[in-house]
Amino acid sequence: MTLFQLLMLGASAFFAYKIYEHIQTLKDSESNGHMGAQDERSAEAFSPFDASSLLEKADEAMEKGDLQKALAIYSEANIKEPKNPQTLFKMGYTLAQQNRDDEALEYYKEALELDANNTYIHQAMASLYRKMGEYASARNHLNKSLEIDATNPITYYNYGNLLVDMKHFDEAKAMYEKAIELNPDFDEAKEELAKIGSGEIL
Repeated sequence: MTLFQLLMLGASAFFAYKIYEHIQTLKDSESNGHMGAQDERSAEAFSPFDASSLLEKADEAMEKGDLQKALAIYSEANIKEPKNPQTLFKMGYTLAQQNRDDEALEYYKEALELDANNTYIHQAMASLYRKMGEYASARNHLNKSLEIDATNPITYYNYGNLLVDMKHFDEAKAMYEKAIELNPDFDEAKEELAKIGSGEIL
């Protein structure tokens, strides 16, 4: 099972891991144009399939790295079944993978309005705000994520990364330690904690 397939399991630890991976790496990728998501529909997206089947097809396209096709099919699913927070989240995620952050944020916000207690949407929004340098907003969403679920080590790890960016190293250390407490095999958190201990990132 690929990481993308794990993501698409929904609100689960696997879903959180994919978001953690995205937040950790924040790899740059080339933008594939500036058309609106609703306009980026391939001929295949206009189909007799129901929204659920379209989501599966879009997920497959994402797994293959075809972001434009995935976005087109997600958009069609959104037309057939509007106001589905899962679809909106996936559209936002796909846009974020193309560095179309402002558009991604709008879809995340819409998804959050429909599913206000979804910790994974909060994490994704924190990821974008961190990338944009809007640290206060990122912190607000991570705090909300912890209010919803205080047992997810990924949240503490991501919070630690944010606090490192903010130069709050003592707080970051505490977050990494909490992540390791919850998951003793969390090697990435151990590595970041060691960097603080050695003064590498101070």
